Order: sequence, then structure tokens, then C-alpha cells
Amino acid sequence: MKKGKLIILVAPSGAGKSTIAHKLFKDFEQLKFSVSATTRKPRTGEVNGTHYHFLTPAEFEERIAEKDFLEWEEFYGGTRYGTLRSEVDKNLKSGYFVLLDVEVKGAVNIKELYGNECLGIFIKPPSMEVLKQRLIARGTENNESLALRLERAKEELTYSDRFDRVIINDDLEAAYAQVKRAVEEFMNSN
Repeated sequence: MKKGKLIILVAPSGAGKSTIAHKLFKDFEQLKFSVSATTRKPRTGEVNGTHYHFLTPAEFEERIAEKDFLEWEEFYGGTRYGTLRSEVDKNLKSGYFVLLDVEVKGAVNIKELYGNECLGIFIKPPSMEVLKQRLIARGTENNESLALRLERAKEELTYSDRFDRVIINDDLEAAYAQVKRAVEEFMNSN
């Protein structure tokens, strides 16, 4: 069986990354999601092991010490997120293309580790004002968390040139068509 490859979708929070990822899963059956780990509490409807591996801060710390993460990051008031190496490896060994939904700095590290075996796609909002309106419309942010996310987005946007493709999500269907084409090309390349 041929070993799989990695596909990373990267974007500031609210740029449309999760919506695009869901569409990819509908169109590509050979695509598997790598479930990230986090120390944050589950949101309504989220299931442990499906949406995230919800870990206590002590469990997360233990996993760091064991070098179980390909990448991890701490932000938003101490909340940690990370990509478990075991999640990625089991799917790659089974021949799947693994889709990672990770933070920018972690994505840069993974891209460097996997090189040409990894396609990195950066999804950009058309503007900071549009991003702000999208975050407000989600209804999950208070004023403080909104300000933190927008500040973080400004920094994340400076990393866009480190990825294979940069796609502006001004129109979801047009942006998705570009992402889908890039994924098809990558899957069909040797």
C-alpha cells in the first residue's frame, strides 16, 4: 500500500477554514481528518475523539514530555492545542491523505518536517474588517476574545508566504474551487 501525504489548511480564526475542510471531506473519500488535542472545554455538540481529544492541562503536559505532538501551541488565556503524531502516522501508514487543521506556526513546522509530502494551503480573509464581522457573526466571542483573535490574525497573515498556495476567501464557492483544484493536483502527483 502506498503511504499517504499531508494536507494542511491554515487560516486565521473566522477565515472559513472549517467550512472548506467540511466540503473537502464530502468530495474526497481518501481524505482523513487528524483530530487535534486541546485543553479547552468542549463546545455544545462537540464529541471527544471526534472534534478534538479533550485533555486536562496535566494530560497535555504529559503528552508534551513524551514528545507525542508534531506541534503544539498555547494561546487564548492558556488554552493549548496540538497535533498528535499517532493520529497522523496511523492514517498515513494506511495510505490516506491526512488533513490537518492547525495553527500557523505549527503548520510551518510540519511543512518543514514533511517537505514535498505536505501541501500547505493558507486561506486569507479579504480584509480584517470582513474577518471581524465573520467572528462577530459566529456569536462565540466576547469583546476581549474578539480583540485577541484579531490581533493574532494580523500576526498569522504575515506567515502566508510560507505555504504552497494562498487563497483569498472572498466568495466561499470560488475559494473552495481553488482549494479543491490544489488538493486534486497534489493527490494525483507522485
